[in-house]
Amino acid sequence: MRQKLAITRFGLHALCALSLIAAPLSASAFWNADWPYRKKITLEAAKAGLKEGLTNVVVPVRLHAGNFLFTDAKEDGSDIRFIAADDKTPLKYQIEAYDPANDLAILWVQVPKVAASETIWMYYGNKKAQPGADQKGLYDPSTVLALRFAEREGAPKDSTAYANSPTQSSAILGVPAVLANGASFNGTQRIIVPAAPSLKLNPQTGFTFSAWVKPGGAQTGAVLFAQADGQRSIQVEMEGTRVIARVAASGAKPVEVAGEVAPGGWKHLAVTLSNRLVVYIDGVEAAATPATTPEIGGDISIGARADGSAGFRGELDELELSNVARSPDWIKAQFASQAPEGPLVVYDGDEQIGGGGHSYFGVLIDNLTADAWVVIIVLILMFVWSLLIMVTKAVYLSRTERANQGFIEQFEQLSQDLLKLDHDSPSLAAELSQDLLQFDQFSLGFTATSHPNGVPMEHKRKYQSPFWRSPIYRVYRAGVREVVHRFAIARTRSAALTLTPQAIEAIRAVLDARIVRESQRLNRQMVLLTIAISGGPFLGLLGTVVGVMITFAAVAESGDVNVNAIAPGIAAALLATVAGLAVAIPSLFGYNWLASRIRNAQSDMHVFADELLTKLAENYAI
Repeated sequence: MRQKLAITRFGLHALCALSLIAAPLSASAFWNADWPYRKKITLEAAKAGLKEGLTNVVVPVRLHAGNFLFTDAKEDGSDIRFIAADDKTPLKYQIEAYDPANDLAILWVQVPKVAASETIWMYYGNKKAQPGADQKGLYDPSTVLALRFAEREGAPKDSTAYANSPTQSSAILGVPAVLANGASFNGTQRIIVPAAPSLKLNPQTGFTFSAWVKPGGAQTGAVLFAQADGQRSIQVEMEGTRVIARVAASGAKPVEVAGEVAPGGWKHLAVTLSNRLVVYIDGVEAAATPATTPEIGGDISIGARADGSAGFRGELDELELSNVARSPDWIKAQFASQAPEGPLVVYDGDEQIGGGGHSYFGVLIDNLTADAWVVIIVLILMFVWSLLIMVTKAVYLSRTERANQGFIEQFEQLSQDLLKLDHDSPSLAAELSQDLLQFDQFSLGFTATSHPNGVPMEHKRKYQSPFWRSPIYRVYRAGVREVVHRFAIARTRSAALTLTPQAIEAIRAVLDARIVRESQRLNRQMVLLTIAISGGPFLGLLGTVVGVMITFAAVAESGDVNVNAIAPGIAAALLATVAGLAVAIPSLFGYNWLASRIRNAQSDMHVFADELLTKLAENYAI
């Protein structure tokens, strides 16, 4: 019991030491102490290939099981705040989707500046916080329409302060898209946005259209976007696999430019108009031509013309209109931030106020899934019982080896008349040599209360022998009892104290049986170590495989497949394999070491049994 308590205390101290090692360093000052957690988000403009500094860019923040622990925030995400690099200035943001049940969320935040490497902070964890999202002030004044298609029914809503929401919509909403949900069109469905002063195309500032497009195959004059005002019009349509941007002014020949879009996958499409009409595919200029910007008002049609003709077959997501011609870097920043593998937005580790930032080990713990926790807890229990078995078995074998050595030293001092080893009755003891008599009484620890006829009346084990821990002594004792038993029978028959070959074989069988029992005692609980050795890695592998499956499922659902989204979940899943190896490797070393000592003890018992039988045969065989 004392050994088990000592081992338990050792395990607790070891766990405390590990927790101190894994404890993160103290974090810097927080924006607000009411928010216990924050995540560092870096905008890597250089990696995205941006050459100029941009201001007031709206970028998406993807949260999933691989980079965020949803249980640390409120169920609706209303406690999330975004703070600028100075850790003082709150940033405007919107929540497009927040689903803690599936560990998925899409938030949009306005970044004041995008330089070579710009940092913002995402704070969360204040359960008493009120909603802080700015549902209308997110975009700069030049963004006049932003349709996220986050709704699942009805008409989509404009996310800008202009509230240019569609009044008609037959598109199917709620279909999975690049960022959360999108809209699906079957060739006859369309969305109508009524004319508004903010939507009027201004020749002095220009125009920008951008959206994610997934064509459902080759198109025939399919309209993605159209706005007409008499003979003046601007439209973006698809012909075959080409995207065509066309602008027409009164009395002038229409100007158009085209770029190629492969069907079947999502493509980021942008069109700008100022003194040039430019088509961008995935952030890269695909085609351009000189053009004049007319003044155009009127309703806007998306997915088909206003009369329902020239319909688009496919899906759309994240449609935006601006009343200025955005720069090439602005278009590239849109693509690099919204694309699933976009390099612009990089998610770093989390930090905790008071406790400091998460260490790498803490990041892994935060990203563990429930099934991985179950596996790791089982492995921890396996490690504890393996450690307990190895320590107790090592102590037991050490005591056994010392007892064996002491017994052998005493045994070697006996006379060669090994028959005279047991003396349960005074009448028999009178015929036994006194040195063996004393040794046997000392080693066996018996007292004999004599019957009047000289037959022992009672044998009481006093456990006073220093050799009671010795398996060799117990083998010796079993053999001696068999010899004494046979001599006692011979004595009652007045026969000679000799052993026949059959008696020698019978004694050998008794010794072999005792050796088997002692071997079983020595190997007791060793099978649990073999279970830890073979089962630990497989349990860890199970936790890793399931964790990787969940990570990829979450990434597929969120659409964010860059390395920063995948790495935390996979790294956390691999922690289960590490735990399995941490159980198996010490158990393997301990098992081999203990097994070698057990084999030595078994060999000593066999050698002793052979020596004892040989000496008995030499002295008492017929």
